[in-house]
Amino acid sequence: MARLLAAIVVVLATGALTAWLVASVIGPGLFHEHMVRAGVGDHDAAVLHAEEAFRDASTVSLALATAAAALASAAVSLVLARRIGRSLAAVSDAAARVGAGDYAHRVPAPGLGREFDDLAASFNTMGDRLHEADRLRARLLADVAHELRTPVATLAGYVEAVEDGVQTMDATTIAVLREQTVRLTRLAEDLAAVTRAEAGDVALDRAAVAPAELLDAAAAAVRERAAAAGVAVVVVPAAGVPPVLADRTRAAQVLDNLLTNAVRHTPAGGTVTLSARPGDGTVAIDVADTGEGIGATHLLHVFERFYRVDTARDRGRGGAGIGLAISRALALAHGGDLVASSPGPGGGSTFTLTLPTA
Repeated sequence: MARLLAAIVVVLATGALTAWLVASVIGPGLFHEHMVRAGVGDHDAAVLHAEEAFRDASTVSLALATAAAALASAAVSLVLARRIGRSLAAVSDAAARVGAGDYAHRVPAPGLGREFDDLAASFNTMGDRLHEADRLRARLLADVAHELRTPVATLAGYVEAVEDGVQTMDATTIAVLREQTVRLTRLAEDLAAVTRAEAGDVALDRAAVAPAELLDAAAAAVRERAAAAGVAVVVVPAAGVPPVLADRTRAAQVLDNLLTNAVRHTPAGGTVTLSARPGDGTVAIDVADTGEGIGATHLLHVFERFYRVDTARDRGRGGAGIGLAISRALALAHGGDLVASSPGPGGGSTFTLTLPTA
């Protein structure tokens, strides 16, 4: 605040001095020239007296005008400086509170112009994102802890039982230990995969691939599991759809994740449909099911790590909640996207993978 006022004083003093110098140098000369043009003698006593009077009047009036302008400008500047200072203090205080972990604190719009309002809006947007990131971090830690708790507890229980002689190291025990070890390994691999994908650290071997080949291969890979669950998998012919530029293995991974989820959430007697349609320089591959559907609130979060629409039920089904996050990251790495839509619970859902054309 003090530095801002000092800067304003310097600006005012510089302006006043400049005005004084310009008026002192230019004013008398112009007055003398006009007197000569009027036909008055160059050295006439009246001219000399008039010029002296002009200089005195100019000096006094300029001094008074400069002083009045400086006082008025200083008063206005003081008011503005205080308002600016209060606004900056509010931002500084909010930054300190956000830095201390109070991500819900916001800055009111100062009303000092678009730039200051934009600053407040940008700060509040940052606060919203930090708040959301902190919420996701807390949930991520809780979900990771939950995912680790079951296999670790199982491993610890069986090892302790073997040490106490309560459980023998037979084929059944070894199978349980191996299953829990595989579960931990898969969780670690999934976390590493989604981290690499979201960081763009994925090597893609992209080539022209016919969408029909992707659809047929994905359907063939999941059809046995779908049949066991009583779910029909239907492939709509993709005739006339241009080839896509994609890594065949990674694209297959995305479609397998989508189909696995679709079969998991579709009751017996339901249908999962794969289709492809051309777009503007892209091809959209739809995986639609007649299953449980997704509520509007959950649609905003289905691609987040560990997010589950029904936590208890989905944990029981064995999904870690990372597959969709990996799938969307891989879609973005291709220069495409992955989005979800659903009319709501009971209305089924559609996941659309967009890939660029070759």
